[in-house]
Amino acid sequence: MRHVLHCLTLLTALLLAGCAGPKFTVDDGRKVDEKLLAGIRAYGAGERLIRPAIARSAQLNDKDCDRQWELPFAVATSAGWSADDRVAWARGLQVDERLTVIAITEASPLPLGARLDRIAGTESNDGERLLEALAEARDGGRPFAVNMVGRGRVSIKPFEVCRGYARFAPPNTPTLQDYHWLMSLHPLELTQADLSPDEALWMVLWTQGLSEEGGVRMKAYHYTTRIVGTLYNLVTLASGVKAAALAADAAVTAARNAAASAATELIKQQLIEQGKALAAQRLREGITDAAQQLTRQQAVNAMQAAAENRGMLSGISRIAATAFDYADAWAYERMARLGAPPLAGFTLHQKLVERSLVSNALLFDADRLAALSKIATAQGQETAVAAILGGLRASDLAAEVGAMPLATVASRFSFDSPDDPGAGRYARGLVDAMLDMPVETASRK
Repeated sequence: MRHVLHCLTLLTALLLAGCAGPKFTVDDGRKVDEKLLAGIRAYGAGERLIRPAIARSAQLNDKDCDRQWELPFAVATSAGWSADDRVAWARGLQVDERLTVIAITEASPLPLGARLDRIAGTESNDGERLLEALAEARDGGRPFAVNMVGRGRVSIKPFEVCRGYARFAPPNTPTLQDYHWLMSLHPLELTQADLSPDEALWMVLWTQGLSEEGGVRMKAYHYTTRIVGTLYNLVTLASGVKAAALAADAAVTAARNAAASAATELIKQQLIEQGKALAAQRLREGITDAAQQLTRQQAVNAMQAAAENRGMLSGISRIAATAFDYADAWAYERMARLGAPPLAGFTLHQKLVERSLVSNALLFDADRLAALSKIATAQGQETAVAAILGGLRASDLAAEVGAMPLATVASRFSFDSPDDPGAGRYARGLVDAMLDMPVETASRK
């Protein structure tokens, strides 16, 4: 009898253990890749920064722009990552294999940290699988139900914005930048610039403006209509998804291999290091007001590096770069329409200069600074712009940059350029490549 009771007790314990449900990754204190961890934290900071700005951009109600659907929250999942990397996600953003909310707007019915296990009619603890359902529900444009683990169901209402998703690079490739008429991936270095809400709005509007103003010429280079069922559609929701991380790694490698000249990269690095050295010198000298004490040479160096960054873009990003100044003007006008300070683009530019963050599209080169300054001057903002630039006039800076050309100047783009990267998978950029990658195979690429 005692033996029977022991067997029943053991059987009950096994049944209870089986009913406990799947186990999800927690931070067990193990050593993880510190660079990836830093990237994950920066990625989360970026999503928290731009999600409210995306919602603000919806207030434009611009009937002349093409439209996309957005959500009042952003999600992430560690599904598909290695065991160590899943711990990094848990440590950096409290994200596990389930779909986890990492950023919200004020109107979001979902709180930060909520775990989702059901989207519309799809139920799963696999975050990657739920991403597909979430993309489909969002793009339907109608309210749909989601279930939060332990908190019940809520209704989600998508909202419309101008086309051009603003997203950040995957955390394993923090320097990646890719500009496309459907979506732009910005490098994670932007999160180091301490953007204000208005500067975050500028970033979102600039990305939308790039799509609106540069979309036609980008489509002339390469156009695809397939979106549903591709990796691209998942990345519009979570660019940190593992399949995107794998693709981003491959894209970065391809871009490095296709670099036109090692000399241009060397010049760019020298400019970056010179800017950092100047900033460090200022700190040693005890100068606290960097905006006012910024040297003319540091500003010139930063704009030279911005021009070099623009010139080194390839694929569709290369065509997009020819419309950066149009995107500046588009964002300037829309900021004013929204009642936001249109000079936010200048304040963001200055922050990037001060911090020597030059490998991104939001830092103005001399041509862009001069063009946008003309618009601001026409509206009586010349003095305000000069004050933002630390007392330096945009026209003077542009003239000085023009008198100090880089040793290697990027050639002007043409559709029959012999420098075109060819037919490789990532030749036209990461976003365009993901449009050709079915979800079911993307994680194996």
